[in-house]
Amino acid sequence: MSAPTEAAASLPPLPGHGGRGEPVLQVRDLVKHFPVMSRGVVRRRVGDVHAVCGVSFDLYENETLGLVGESGSGKTTVSRTILNLETATSGRVRYRGHELTELSRRRMRPLRRELQIVFQDPYASLDPRISVHDIVAEPLRIHGRYGPEAAGEVRELLRLVGLNPEHANRFAHEFSGGQRQRIGIARALALRPKVVVLDEPVSALDVSIQAGVLNLLMDLQGELGLSFLFVAHDLSVMRHVARRVAVMYLGRLVEVAPAATLFARPAHPYTQALVSAIPLPDPRKERARRRIVVQGDVPSPVRPPSGCRFRTRCPKFAHQLTDAERTACVEQVPELADRGGGHPVACHYAESVALL
Repeated sequence: MSAPTEAAASLPPLPGHGGRGEPVLQVRDLVKHFPVMSRGVVRRRVGDVHAVCGVSFDLYENETLGLVGESGSGKTTVSRTILNLETATSGRVRYRGHELTELSRRRMRPLRRELQIVFQDPYASLDPRISVHDIVAEPLRIHGRYGPEAAGEVRELLRLVGLNPEHANRFAHEFSGGQRQRIGIARALALRPKVVVLDEPVSALDVSIQAGVLNLLMDLQGELGLSFLFVAHDLSVMRHVARRVAVMYLGRLVEVAPAATLFARPAHPYTQALVSAIPLPDPRKERARRRIVVQGDVPSPVRPPSGCRFRTRCPKFAHQLTDAERTACVEQVPELADRGGGHPVACHYAESVALL
């Protein structure tokens, strides 16, 4: 693996994003647009899907950073673009000083040993034609590390994720959904990575199984010193696993805060709506709590609203702002910045509100 150049060693820190020491992964102004092509025999580009627009964050060693938002918010595209599975339209992604967005597939391969992903669907992400041993050993073969000790390594990986090593000769269809996701986790850990992207790793599992997989991930993080980018749409899951949470809406980050702060006093109207939708176990508190309801559908990412992208669904925009304040929301894109609450928020009129 080539050493990073001096110019690529680090990027300026993001204000208010927290963290200790140097970031393991740095993302700056990441943009990913997908072309929209016309129909017919002669196809031409008629527009773009604005999937990711100017996303910036840092991931620190042994940290779990949660990336949360509705379906279509762009969070999965962010995760895939970070790993160079999708080519960025613009922006910078750096892993320990290595500029990932500039690397070809061949030059990216050595770094894939340290950057791995666990996919959402454990049924679709495992090859049904080969045994569990071969599934877990596949990264070792690809990177030339499959030697005489490989069989023992696979058994140890299966034991690490809570599976019986004696079942290595079985096929994926012989396992339950939770067990299949554990196989996927074992495969991701085969090369001993430093950063693992978890793309909604429990959303396809039964609620009764989710807790076991989440506890496994937290145990593995402490044991192996992993950094997690945890992508999810369920804030109740994020509340238990993430140290910091970044909230996305229509391709942009709208709030980044320590998990305790975000759940106790969210500042962006969209985050407030998400937090207010989390069910409480106490029926009396559930009935008495304040609900913030978002009306309407998410706008098309092909033609996103001007200014603040959330304004078309924002309760504050509709009911609390003056005409002059609404004009600012329409004409000016809110910068993701600390507005007095101690963490960055992309809202001209952000206000922390206690909801839980």
